[in-house]
Amino acid sequence: MNRNLDGNCEESPATLLQRLGLPFKNALLLTRALTHRSYINEHPEALEDNERLEFLGDAVLDFIAGAWLYNRFPEMAEGELTRMRSALVRTEQLAEFGRSMDLGSAIRLGRGEDQAGGRRKDVLLCATFEAVIGALYLQSDIKTIQDFIHPMLEKTSERVLQSSDFLDPKGRLQEWSQRQKLGVPKYLIVSVSGPDHDRDFVVEVHIGDKVCGRGTGHSKQLAEVTAAQTVLDNLDKS
Repeated sequence: MNRNLDGNCEESPATLLQRLGLPFKNALLLTRALTHRSYINEHPEALEDNERLEFLGDAVLDFIAGAWLYNRFPEMAEGELTRMRSALVRTEQLAEFGRSMDLGSAIRLGRGEDQAGGRRKDVLLCATFEAVIGALYLQSDIKTIQDFIHPMLEKTSERVLQSSDFLDPKGRLQEWSQRQKLGVPKYLIVSVSGPDHDRDFVVEVHIGDKVCGRGTGHSKQLAEVTAAQTVLDNLDKS
């Protein structure tokens, strides 16, 4: 590793490439992706910061996350897909992806930003992660980025599905049914199919003695959410 002006270790782009196994042919492009504008201010010989690559990476990530969600959750309603994508590509989550790769150790920062703890800041880690994705897109293709990103999306989506924020359709349906004095909705598994690693659940939601909706998904929780959303969508139309 190189040492920055404060004597702290800074991982070189070449070492990062070797550690992560990223298919970069042009190390200079990765160097640019790791270069924060504060570094440019103190090193005039450096020609460009990572902001343009950040812009490109942001667009690529939106597309990949949207396409992955569309195929991964075929029964999820458009509104829920939008909420899920927002959760997967929000600043804090992309910063976590950057931390999982230890990008902070390789970011090229100006002295002041480094002393201010820039390597640990969510906004800066998110921007660098997006820039690396943008650079990777220019070096390879969508398939390469999908292979790199999809495992991260899979792991994160499981946590999002279990969060109270995402499960809001069930809460809203329960509030409605209780206002109508119909009691608490009950969710019953109708069937489970598919291999262990790719299960499909079918769930019915019962309110009182009536079946009000049905949902499917790759987990019991997702099937319950889509069932609740189906009922809410029907209520909106009535």
